Order: sequence, then C-alpha cells, then structure tokens
Amino acid sequence: MSALLAVENVTMRFGGLVALDNITFFMEKGSVLAVIGPNGAGKSTLFNVVTGVYRPTAGRVKFDGVDITGMPTHEVVRRGVARTFQSSRLFRDLSVLDNVIVGMHTRASAGVLDVLFRPAVARRELATAVEKAEALLRESSGPLYEQRYRPAGTLAQADRRRLEIARALASQPKLILLDEPSAGMDDAETDALVADIERLRAQHPELSVILIEHDMRVVEAFPEHVMCIDYGRLIAGGRFEAVRANPHVQEAYLGTAAADA
Repeated sequence: MSALLAVENVTMRFGGLVALDNITFFMEKGSVLAVIGPNGAGKSTLFNVVTGVYRPTAGRVKFDGVDITGMPTHEVVRRGVARTFQSSRLFRDLSVLDNVIVGMHTRASAGVLDVLFRPAVARRELATAVEKAEALLRESSGPLYEQRYRPAGTLAQADRRRLEIARALASQPKLILLDEPSAGMDDAETDALVADIERLRAQHPELSVILIEHDMRVVEAFPEHVMCIDYGRLIAGGRFEAVRANPHVQEAYLGTAAADA
C-alpha cells in the first residue's frame, strides 16, 4: 500500500540557516502523527513545505501518489490537504458560520460571472454551503454551533481553535495539519480538544492528522506515531513511550546535564 503522504529527503535552507535537514517520513491513510521538538526546531517550516508555502531547497513531497512539491497552496488544498496555524487566521469580523463557508472556497464552482449574470445559481450554491457549514459545526462542536452567528473575534480561545479546525475540515481534506491546537488552553479545554480529535477520527476514519504539539498530554493521547525534530533534523521516531525515553529527545528538551541526570 502506497503512503498517503511521503516526505522524502526534504531540506529547507534560508541563506545559511538550515531549517530542515534531510527529513524523510511516510504516513498512511487514517493515521495520526504527532510532531514534537523545541521552539525553532523546524516544525512549522515542515508544515509550510507540505502545504506549498515554501518550495524545499531539496527533496520532494508526494501526496496521494502525486508530487506536490512547491505546488501553489490553493492547489494543495484542492487536492486534499488542509491546515490550521499557530496564530489565529480567523476572519474576526465575520460570523462563525461565514468563516466555515469561506473554508469551502476550493470546492465552490460559482464565480464572479455567475454572481453577475446567473445570480440564482450563486444563491443556490450559497444556500447549499450554509447547510453544509451548519452540519459541520454541529458535528464538530455543539457549543460552537450555538454560536454560529457570533463574530469569530468574540469567541473564547478554545472555541477559536475549534473554529479553525472546523474551517479546515470545510475543504473536505484527506489530511489535516494542526499547528499547536492546544495553545492557550487550560487543562479542561485541552482534554476537550483531545475528545474533539478522537470524535473527528471516529466520524472520518480515513482522515489523516498531523499535529504539532508541546503539551505532552495531547501527544500521549495519540501515541502510535510520534517524531521529534531538533535543529531541523529528525532525531527520533516511533511510539510515544520510546520517543519520550530517547536520550537525544531528552537532551533537546532539557539540555545535556538534565538528560544525564
């Protein structure tokens, strides 16, 4: 069986800085991969390479059998890759519902000419999008659905994170990349996030997930596939227990003296 995502010997340089150094890994359909590592290790750069924000200096990215290396981001999304960001990218003045509808743009067929000359077609597509967005919000989070007409900028931090995930799901992805989804959450909100991801996997068993996380409780909830990056290099991979016990991982997080202790 071919991998859904294949990252092969990817290197990303910015001048003299090597942000990613010969990274290789593979993901199967329906799996979850947790990416850990210290701040500045290259984790978000990896996401940017996979989603087409950056063209790697060397190596390639294949998704669902197609080479997407350096492909424009909108085309990567159209092929089935969606993501959230470390810092919020919501349209704060738009409603929760409208933010989700915006996430459907790569699946929309009506264009400017339809709006001008075939408004009935555009209205029907918008009505369908509203129905799909409401269904997605109900599926993702009951409390978020109840707030669907509120401006996104007025949501609590945890609900903003939920909305970002819902908006990413609106593009009907095969793979979703979550960049520090628990950032800014307290323990109860983080536990709720884990439950949301578990429910999402149960509802969409073929959906693959890559998450960047610093909260080890989230990583431990999805322990099958974990990899640690440090200074752009892949230093450990495997189940969570093995990666956590790896001395190179401990050194990356704690320093040499603490790891030895």
